[in-house]
Amino acid sequence: MKNLSWFNKGMYSLNILLIIVTFIAYVLPFLSPKIFPILSVLTLVMPLFFILNSLFFVYWLFQFKKRMILSGIVLLIGITFINKFYKFSAPPYEQEDKDFVVMSYNVRLFNLFKWIDKTDVAGSIVSFINEKNPDILCIQEFSSSATIDLKVYKYKYILMAGNKIKTGQAIFSKFPIIDQGNIVFPNSNNNVIYADIKKGKDIIRVYNMHLQSIKISPDVDEINDNIEVINKSKSQMLYRRISKAFTQQQQQAEIFKEHESACEYPVIICGDMNNSAYSYVYRNIKGKLQDCFEEAGKGFGQTYEFKYYPARIDYIFADDKMIVKEFQSFPEMKDSDHYPIMTKLSIE
Repeated sequence: MKNLSWFNKGMYSLNILLIIVTFIAYVLPFLSPKIFPILSVLTLVMPLFFILNSLFFVYWLFQFKKRMILSGIVLLIGITFINKFYKFSAPPYEQEDKDFVVMSYNVRLFNLFKWIDKTDVAGSIVSFINEKNPDILCIQEFSSSATIDLKVYKYKYILMAGNKIKTGQAIFSKFPIIDQGNIVFPNSNNNVIYADIKKGKDIIRVYNMHLQSIKISPDVDEINDNIEVINKSKSQMLYRRISKAFTQQQQQAEIFKEHESACEYPVIICGDMNNSAYSYVYRNIKGKLQDCFEEAGKGFGQTYEFKYYPARIDYIFADDKMIVKEFQSFPEMKDSDHYPIMTKLSIE
């Protein structure tokens, strides 16, 4: 019993430390990453904090300890965050003629540098797109080096940039594009393009964005290996890289929001934000828009191939003038390091 008492004291100390870190993570979406850039990393692993606090709650519950109350309070406060990570069910909907489908897909240059050991990745991606047949298609990391046939889309806007390697964003639409443009980010190859699309009597602005990458390896084993051999210079380099990425993302989000605020049309935002749904950048860009996964998704909604962890860093946001009827992600698609996402919408 004495050994158990000492063990429980150690567990309780760990529990208190976890609670403090979890509360810090809860507050971070409301704080500018420029203030605490390295702490913003905590938002990337918010679901892990939910799981650990749940385990502590169960541990104290089985011992009938009042200490379970603390973990219970943390879980209750964070309950609004859970839907951003996992949806237990999707609401039913009625299909109507006015419905339209939007897809967002980071195609990773159609496997230009053979990251994936597979032939004709571009053809596989196009076949998938043609099968799902979205009305509006937003592609990030588009490459004109691949021969693709998307002739089903009568209207398109493609912006390419770069010197030796040309990469860019693209918007394809079955509906007329009446205006188009782009938002330039300083000191970055990332950008945003937009198209004003006329659907019937309505005009919708579709933004396609690709924000600064944090450049964290998708292989957890590789990260663990790096941690084991990390030294002072490596830790400083990691700090600088993460700090710079989060600071750049904040700047990019602020530039984007300024542009979006002048838009008089209902807005749809698609793209790769390279950050979690618990981040300041996500909260700032989403604003009052609807996260289509939260509204009509099911399961984890994973969008990025990260080993052992269902990462969601690609999003479709829809104006509150729209009804979100369905949301899907397709983790079975292995033709990029990102998975395509798709939503069905209608305008009220």
